[in-house]
Amino acid sequence: MTQSSRHFLSVKLNAATMAMKNGWRVLLDRGPSQFQFWLIALAIGIAAGFAALLFRRGIDALQTLVYSARDMAHVHSAAQVLPWYWVMIVPILGGLVVGFILHRFTPDGRVRSVSDVIEGAALQEGRVEGREGLASAAASIITLGTGGSSGREGPVVHLAGVISSWVSNRINADGITGRDLLGCAVAAAVSASFNAPIAGALFALEVVLRHFALHAFAPIVIASVAGTVINRLEFGDVTEFSLPMASVLEFYVELPAFLILGLVCGLVATALMHAILFAEDMASYVQLRTRMPRWLRPAVSGALLGLLAIWFPHIIGVGYETTSLALTGQLVLHEAMIFAVLKVVAVSITLGGRMGGGVFSPSLMVGALTGLSFGLIATGLFPEVSGSSTLYALAGMGAVAAAVLGAPISTTLIVFELTGDWQTGLAVMVAVSMSTALGSNLVRRSFFLTQLERRGVQVAAGPQAYLLSMYLVSNVMRPKGAEKAAPEDRCWELIGDGIYVDGSATLEAAMAVFERAAVPFVPVVTLKGEGEPPDLLGALFHVDALKTYNRALAAVSKEEHS
Repeated sequence: MTQSSRHFLSVKLNAATMAMKNGWRVLLDRGPSQFQFWLIALAIGIAAGFAALLFRRGIDALQTLVYSARDMAHVHSAAQVLPWYWVMIVPILGGLVVGFILHRFTPDGRVRSVSDVIEGAALQEGRVEGREGLASAAASIITLGTGGSSGREGPVVHLAGVISSWVSNRINADGITGRDLLGCAVAAAVSASFNAPIAGALFALEVVLRHFALHAFAPIVIASVAGTVINRLEFGDVTEFSLPMASVLEFYVELPAFLILGLVCGLVATALMHAILFAEDMASYVQLRTRMPRWLRPAVSGALLGLLAIWFPHIIGVGYETTSLALTGQLVLHEAMIFAVLKVVAVSITLGGRMGGGVFSPSLMVGALTGLSFGLIATGLFPEVSGSSTLYALAGMGAVAAAVLGAPISTTLIVFELTGDWQTGLAVMVAVSMSTALGSNLVRRSFFLTQLERRGVQVAAGPQAYLLSMYLVSNVMRPKGAEKAAPEDRCWELIGDGIYVDGSATLEAAMAVFERAAVPFVPVVTLKGEGEPPDLLGALFHVDALKTYNRALAAVSKEEHS
């Protein structure tokens, strides 16, 4: 190569390097353009899709190792032929490993799931915890691979959120961009997990972002499609569940039965949610009273699961095999009813014991069993005007899951995409509408929002309920000595009357003081030790707090309607 050629290549290489640096600088300073954003959404979709695929393969590999199962759809058949002591000991060993992971890598010993992703979208500018999320994914793989009775969608959704959060931090994404990228990751993870691109996109919008803004729709769809492609490259274009034939619906005569089924499923979904929450409270109470180390709690739950699985291996794992039996009508009435009750018990033990996993797949199984039980009774009482009992199983599967997730739109679609049966939409929609209407009035709209409310995170009521908690008083107050600051003598008078707010408090706490005291401003202080006077930092004016709140509401409205 001549010297002039080497010089030419060197100049071009330097120019390309400089262009990349300038482009990265513009990306950090001004945020991504629309085209750049779509490319980032595609990359996140691919990454989240592979994460979901690896998560699923990890569960398969572990189940093959400990149960000799071909895949997660046949784990209970494999467990039936194993020695009873092996079925008993595997969940205990899994619980010990899960307990160690969560004790070592999380501050509270709790698995992160969908509720944490919703909180991240609402309060953390689209970010979720990284280290805790990775630990939760590992714990959930071990839980599901060693006999835990839960689902895989919750940890996968949070794992996808970890990926999008990493990207958002690298590009200094603002709140809107961070939430959109989080929605992209969630959509791809759900799509890759269930081969359900439509439901994946709508799940991200309906459950996580909780709005249907047009600006977020295109990138979320791009990511969702990317996740689905990854699933189909690995597993082919097949549905999760195979139905024996197209279901037949006696439309007008049979519709009232599906209305009643929806109400029954709403009650079952409520019972499932309350059972999990009760198990969580009871396990915490026992742990406190017995002074049990928190790392041992999952192992105790594993022992209870192993004991139950000796006689009923159907509870092991996500339950796809039993769900398929219900959808194809291969269970009799007493089997369907018993398995539904046992699955509720097993899921409650698993999640109450903080072993890991999600609630979506268990709610599908419980719903299918509930629907089949109802269908067998209904078709037995009115055989001359009834269709197939398996149609009730399909509708029940969607109805229970929709009430648990608080997501009637995406759940209806995911049922269609999981089964490939699009001809029975009317029955499923009727049952889903009734179950979600009833369930949302018996719990705080959904299982995830109820979990957040129990942790003191008020998201269910909408932005107006949580926006004030996102702003610190110290960032809105007028400092002492500043222009238009409050008179210091008046501030000390109010402090003497017990009217003040700590500088580390949020506007939510300050507004309660304004409402109680009816004053134009509240002193902001730093509290010291007992008996020592506080330091006066400044004052928070009521008008400033209201202006901040109004600007926040306007920003949320703009995002949701753009």
